Amino acid sequence: MTIAAAVAAVVGDGAVITDPDVADAYRHDQTPMLDAGRPAVVCFASSTQEVAAVMRIASETRTPVVTRGAGSGLAGGANAVDGCIVLVTTRMDRVLEVDPLNQLARVQPGVLNAAVKAAAAQHGLSYPPDPASYAFSTIGGNIATNAGGLCCVKYGVTGDYVLGLEAVLADGRVLRTGRSTVKGVAGYDLTSLLVGSEGTLAVITEATLRLRPAPGRTSTMVAVFPTLVAAGRAVVEISRAGVVPSLLELMDHTTIVAVDDWQHMDLDRDAAALLLAQSDSADGGGTAAIAAACSQAGADFAVETDDPDEGEMLLAARRFAYPALERLGATLLDDVCVPRSRIPELVEGVEDIARSHAVTVGTFGHAGDGNLHPTFVYERGSEAAEQVVLRAFDDVVRLALSLGGTVSGEHGIGLLKRGHLADELGPVSVDVHRAVKAAFDPLGILNPGKSIP
Repeated sequence: MTIAAAVAAVVGDGAVITDPDVADAYRHDQTPMLDAGRPAVVCFASSTQEVAAVMRIASETRTPVVTRGAGSGLAGGANAVDGCIVLVTTRMDRVLEVDPLNQLARVQPGVLNAAVKAAAAQHGLSYPPDPASYAFSTIGGNIATNAGGLCCVKYGVTGDYVLGLEAVLADGRVLRTGRSTVKGVAGYDLTSLLVGSEGTLAVITEATLRLRPAPGRTSTMVAVFPTLVAAGRAVVEISRAGVVPSLLELMDHTTIVAVDDWQHMDLDRDAAALLLAQSDSADGGGTAAIAAACSQAGADFAVETDDPDEGEMLLAARRFAYPALERLGATLLDDVCVPRSRIPELVEGVEDIARSHAVTVGTFGHAGDGNLHPTFVYERGSEAAEQVVLRAFDDVVRLALSLGGTVSGEHGIGLLKRGHLADELGPVSVDVHRAVKAAFDPLGILNPGKSIP
């Protein structure tokens, strides 16, 4: 019996794809320039039991398994390898429970981030993790990459909201980690180990998520700067002032113009950079202090609004950043993160790298937590342009490490950053990572070639 036939016997004929042309859409995520193999079968699991059965087949036949959610990743973490099973979890898309008293939710991995937010809101609660892809990315993918987003500066990343997990191990056994209590220190923290593991240790089939009371009314501020470095200095001043915005986002000139060309939002096209901030502080004074810090750092002007529609419009401009840059050509998006105090050096260094390689870069991102996304725009189909961009991309990653930063703030390692991971971890940490991988997946069948150097 073929692998495809064995898997079909578990999930049903209607839940498998073997046609190479149809399966092609499931071979890779949204990252360009990365290798993707041809799977033996793409299957859509509908339950933990089906996932466990598929993993038993994979273990018995030593067949690689690449788990996939919505495919919205930006590091090649869900790219197929030749002959693998692509295990898609999007049919496991239910919010199983919302518990208002204990402020938690139990969800399946295929449920969209936006659906969890909506379910929480029905009970006056919120699920804060807010990746730009929240409308179409799945919770399973968010957990696999420890996704961040716009609100991380105040509310943290996905891992801060994962209390417990159900996951299927490589041999098909079902593992349950974590708890539903406020506190708990029994055993190793396997939940945190699985968060961010990019499908290399287990297949997540259920998550218990922490919820919070819904935030109050927000105020919004936008500040315009004559240079990108001045905007970076403003982030430092805001931090020094002890103000904690609920979001603090940066857009450079290239990104501003790209968004305005597409959406006609009447943005300041002459600005070298802008900072967008929101505050949901109880006293309502958060944005005034942020505006003062921006003026201190050299902003041309800063304006505030309590109008929720105006705030949403400005927030939409930031969310349009990456798709707007994609309209200009092929793109390669970086995901470096540095201490907030080093942001001015990072943005200045990115500008220097762009000039030295003569490439177009649009820089935007989560300035409040030091996580920026320099995005390289280049000619589609040009191998020469790709090589230049890859060299510039590597220079940005090395710059971030030299500033005490990390190679990936929220998108994960996948294939894209695998070559840089050892530079950050060091040899002892690499050895420990490999030992953990071997303990969870001794046959090496879970997402091989990803993340672990």
